[in-house]
Amino acid sequence: PLRLARLPTPIEPVNRLQTTMGASIRVKRDDLTGSHLSGNKVRKLEYLLADAVAVGATHVITCGGVQSNHCRATAWAARSLGLEPVLLLRTANGAREDLPSPPTGNVLLDLLAGATVHLCTPEGYRERDDRMERLADGLRQDGAVPYVIPEGGSNALGALGYVAAAHELVEQTRDDPPTSVVVATGSGGTLAGLALGLKEAGLSIPAIGMAVCDDRFTFEAIVRRIAVDAHQRLGLPALVDSDFHVIDDYRGIGYALSTAEELTLLRDTARVDGLILDPVYTIKAMKTSGLLG
Repeated sequence: PLRLARLPTPIEPVNRLQTTMGASIRVKRDDLTGSHLSGNKVRKLEYLLADAVAVGATHVITCGGVQSNHCRATAWAARSLGLEPVLLLRTANGAREDLPSPPTGNVLLDLLAGATVHLCTPEGYRERDDRMERLADGLRQDGAVPYVIPEGGSNALGALGYVAAAHELVEQTRDDPPTSVVVATGSGGTLAGLALGLKEAGLSIPAIGMAVCDDRFTFEAIVRRIAVDAHQRLGLPALVDSDFHVIDDYRGIGYALSTAEELTLLRDTARVDGLILDPVYTIKAMKTSGLLG
């Protein structure tokens, strides 16, 4: 892997809030891997972009929602390596008018990185892999060498980032190992990597994914596919169903939409323990941790 992330990240207890939640909770602070590289994304990119560099890529293509953390992280990591970022972003109507004007958030950072941005509708995004391959074909015709990274960096190679993270976690908690590891799940790669890494490290506990969008059957199928590929291509251990679970009962009212209960927990986590979570992913993982006891 390349060395893009600031590792190892610390593990910190949520001292006060865990009392009211009725659970012993520790947080692995992967938000500290690098502020502009989006937490968990950069661990995957260390492996994916190492492969891109190895094959002599000139451009990196990936996809996500209009304010995608993964796309922002990929754009900035690619720039640090002298690669041209190309992003396929999903918007309501697939039109430039859908972008915030003036640019804000990750869109602003994408543009600041000089990423070439292509837009598509939610319906068109269902064919995102085909669309990215067509973008790659166009670049090849111009003499470029494109490298395509799937949504969220979620494939066997990207999952290696969280295989390594699981080994890191096991070593850090050797004196007081956890009984479960919970992660918000939006594309499946982080969950797959954690499950593979925990098993490889010999810690017989499940990796639990808190679905933030699709249902558990969708994510279970993704994790199995990634795990089979990692086993066959990379020699990682084969997963069985007891190695991971997906919980989809607490998605709330939808992806990137928050309930009053979730926002209250987000506020309380910040005020009581000084831990900043986000409303799309990590607050739902925290909510699930409390439910697990």
